[in-house]
Amino acid sequence: MPFNLVHGSDGFPQVKLTEATGSSAEVCLYGGQIVSWKNERREELLFKSSKAVRKLPKAIRGGIQVCFPQFGNFGSLERHGFARNRLWSLDSDPSPLSPSNSQSSVDLILKSTEEDVRTWPRRFELRLRITLSDGKLTLIPRVRNTDSKPFSFMFALLLNEKEVCYRSLFLFAMPKTQSLIGSEVRVEGLETLDYFDNLMHRERHTEQADAITFDGEIDRVYLRTPSKIAVIDHEKKRTIVLRKEGMADAAVWNPWDKKAKAIPDMGDEDYKTMLCVDSAAIETQIGLKPFEEWRGRQELSTVSSSYCSGQLDPRKVLHGFI
Repeated sequence: MPFNLVHGSDGFPQVKLTEATGSSAEVCLYGGQIVSWKNERREELLFKSSKAVRKLPKAIRGGIQVCFPQFGNFGSLERHGFARNRLWSLDSDPSPLSPSNSQSSVDLILKSTEEDVRTWPRRFELRLRITLSDGKLTLIPRVRNTDSKPFSFMFALLLNEKEVCYRSLFLFAMPKTQSLIGSEVRVEGLETLDYFDNLMHRERHTEQADAITFDGEIDRVYLRTPSKIAVIDHEKKRTIVLRKEGMADAAVWNPWDKKAKAIPDMGDEDYKTMLCVDSAAIETQIGLKPFEEWRGRQELSTVSSSYCSGQLDPRKVLHGFI
């Protein structure tokens, strides 16, 4: 076995990826969810709720979640679709990608079941390759239509970041000594773009600020976004760069104090140390004819950043200079 397969404290199998510099990632087969990504200094980069519990069929709040075939409540299915609430399998034949023989990569697969077809009458294969390298975490999701008729779907990687949060849900994590409140955490790359404001019944607005900063609840879907987005953490002089392909939109979310207290599996103070930035395909769904396949890509990387005269060097990243 080219990676370490273990059973987590919740009894579900997990894959542990490691690489030469000391960074690591942990992937839970339930939900195909990345629950940990640590850098070479063993610092956790992904957020995990202080009240996170594995209570079937719910996903763990945090990490990177796969949202398919629906994002949020933009449809009639369960919130964020059912893929994050299913048990995935190891994929021994990830064709047309070359088989991975590395200790720092794993291929997962989720195939439609009769239960899924009753809920969403389409047959599919959803694959996910997760690769860990020096300073980078790369996800390649693929969806194949195995049905006899065409279908369309939404997709997102929910990213919950700990320093600041491909949902890819992607939640970033911030150190307990650091807070979003009054901080210099900013998201750059989404300025001047249109967005749906979910706090205002999905009204369409245009971003007026030169960067997104945080002083209250935010729940937005930015449309037709660039391939690179930077989440800049001034206090730690670090930037997480999100590069994406095949997912035109990006969602940004933080519940802030009142809503955080109303979420059962989220700590009252967790909103201060997380930020969710997602790569997504929401406004324009992805359409597949029978036996066609869609492929996306999300790459997360950490780079050092400096702060000078109100501007951060990572702007260069957004324009391809880094």
